[in-house]
Amino acid sequence: MLRFRSRTPRWVIVYLDMLINLFALLFAYIIRFDLDSQSDLIKEEWLLLKDYLWIFILVKLVVFNLFKIHKGLVRYTSTHDLNRIFIAISTCTLIFAGFGLFRYQFIDGHYFVPTSVLIVEFLASFAFTVGSRFIIKLIYLESKKSKEAIENIMIYGAGVSGLITKRTVENDTKNAINIIGFIDDNPKLWGTRIEGTNVYGPKKLKEISTKSNIDTVIIAIQNPKAERRKALLDECINLKIKVQKVPEPKSWINGEFTSKQFVKAKIEDLLGREEIKLNIDQINKNLKGRTILITGAAGSIGSGLVKQIAKFQPSLLILFDQAESGLYDLQWEIIDESPEVKFEIVIGDVTHKKRVENLIKSFSPEIVFHAAAYKHVPLMELNPSEAVKTNVLGSKILMDTAHKYQVKKFILISTDKAVNPTNVMGATKRVAEIYAQKLNLKSETQFITTRFGNVLGSNGSVIPLFQRQIENGGPITITDPRITRFFMSIPEACQLVLEASVMGNGGEIYVFDMGDSVKIIDLAKKMISLSGMTIDKDIQIKVTGLRPGEKLYEELLANEENTLSTHHKKILIAKTNIINKNETQIDTLINLIDEQKNDQLVKVIKTIVPEYLSKNSSFEKLDNND
Repeated sequence: MLRFRSRTPRWVIVYLDMLINLFALLFAYIIRFDLDSQSDLIKEEWLLLKDYLWIFILVKLVVFNLFKIHKGLVRYTSTHDLNRIFIAISTCTLIFAGFGLFRYQFIDGHYFVPTSVLIVEFLASFAFTVGSRFIIKLIYLESKKSKEAIENIMIYGAGVSGLITKRTVENDTKNAINIIGFIDDNPKLWGTRIEGTNVYGPKKLKEISTKSNIDTVIIAIQNPKAERRKALLDECINLKIKVQKVPEPKSWINGEFTSKQFVKAKIEDLLGREEIKLNIDQINKNLKGRTILITGAAGSIGSGLVKQIAKFQPSLLILFDQAESGLYDLQWEIIDESPEVKFEIVIGDVTHKKRVENLIKSFSPEIVFHAAAYKHVPLMELNPSEAVKTNVLGSKILMDTAHKYQVKKFILISTDKAVNPTNVMGATKRVAEIYAQKLNLKSETQFITTRFGNVLGSNGSVIPLFQRQIENGGPITITDPRITRFFMSIPEACQLVLEASVMGNGGEIYVFDMGDSVKIIDLAKKMISLSGMTIDKDIQIKVTGLRPGEKLYEELLANEENTLSTHHKKILIAKTNIINKNETQIDTLINLIDEQKNDQLVKVIKTIVPEYLSKNSSFEKLDNND
């Protein structure tokens, strides 16, 4: 095998370039003679050239050195090197032409070389010099390529990002990779070749995979249409093809990235959602220059809201949470991503009344986004007093304080589990919804509720759990093969919360279009496939049974509710009857927190939320009691 030194001496490259350029000159004369070897004609041309040949060599040496075409590593020749070579050879040709005129006028009436030779020499010098470098580069890349089994890949997207991806893959000598072709949605490109690589339509993937055994598809388009991305991922899963994505451009260095930066496709990509179109002007008017408080700021939704709101230039962001480590991480994310945004970190508990009052009194927020809550169904089923303390008492303290200090808007982040609740967590969130609607009737503060389903990738959700289980070799655990859930990404949820906060006038419960519900077992299977593994062979799926309080199916609307449309097709208003419950019932519930008597606590919740019927829970016994 040909071995390359770590660095070839410069003088060797200079010497080879001179030989190549002298050969180009000879080639030009051969062309001029039409391959006719008449000795008299050759002798005549040689006599005219021989005394001035040193000028040809000297000019080439000086100009090539001036443009530093010998400085780059030949095995890493790039388009920048080609540009430098072209300019250097063009400069040499212009000098030769100029000297030819000088010789003709002032020396002996002859040109330096005939014009036809000058033109052919220019073309041949460029072609031979560039060609020699690419031959060396090709030999080097072939010598360094891994001898492991070749991985066949397709690149989705034949645009600029796709071309960069192709070159990145080709320059990766540590992996044995073979680019089969591009996939692109543009019919005008189908059947063409880009840099020697074929471009196919998406429908050809199955045929090509059968013929060439495709191992991986790399998504090079930064923002493909959601439905196309979903269709491609579904096809790859069916064909057992791994899917990777090109990193975001902000992580590229000097417009380039390495193959190590390819990332696995995320399960969010399978949602197939259209991009949410926000009323930017109205949101900007609502948030710009405002003092805004976000509770639960270190959580998934809270931190997502912080990042979204930061784009609208608030005068001050107040980040309130009891999670010290989460707030520490969040502050650095804000500094990195939105360094111009002014913010305050406040550590505290929403159930601490004096802390909350001092917070709102000191900063006078105009808008409050209340995302702090306990949300894990099985854990809250075991700890109802803590669920009531945070989700009811904490929410009540915040709402009462916002009312007292005339906060302009208060947005309560609720959940689909508050609809016909079957567990303590959902029921406590429904109590908070009821209190917000009742308080809105007598307050100058506009109390608005937003309600949505599961958020992909949020802390403690099923997606991170499945990812950990896959990384650990399985099994993936699901509670029931029939169970379905609505899913939404964190950015989607946060954007819709902002939109609802703008359109709300107080008292509304906004529900979001969550798309179609997804079977959890299908989600698990797709995650296994996206990880490049095989179900039952690499990863097992284990059914563990429903957990306490868990539903098979989630709902976004209660039975007695209907909806009104809004100007945003993904946001509806739930028409609910404000339950005519005396506030003393909620006070009674709160007073039971310290007694730690779970049955009594849950019984009172059921009087406030009559549609609350426990499932798979020890509290089912309370549903039959008056």
